[in-house]
Amino acid sequence: MANIASARKRIRQTERRTLRNTARISRMRTFIKKVETAIASGNKDEAKSALQAAQPEIQRAATKGVIHHNMAARKISRLSSRVKAIAAA
Repeated sequence: MANIASARKRIRQTERRTLRNTARISRMRTFIKKVETAIASGNKDEAKSALQAAQPEIQRAATKGVIHHNMAARKISRLSSRVKAIAAA
C-alpha cells in the first residue's frame, strides 16, 4: 500500500477510472453485438438502425481514450461493410 498521500489519491482515481472504462467497453461491445445479431438474422433495416446506434458509442469510447481512434474507425468500417453486404446478398 502506498504511504504518500498523492500515491493514495492516484490509487483511488485509478479505481474509479477503471470502473468507468470497463463500463464504456462493455456498453460498446453490447451495441456491437446487437449489430452482429441483426446481420446474422439478415434483416437489413434492423442492422442499419443498430449500426447507427452503435456508431456514436464506438466513437465515444475512442474520444474518451478507452480504445484507439484507428480501432474505432476499423470497427465502424467493418460493421458498415457487412451491413452493406446484406443488401447485395
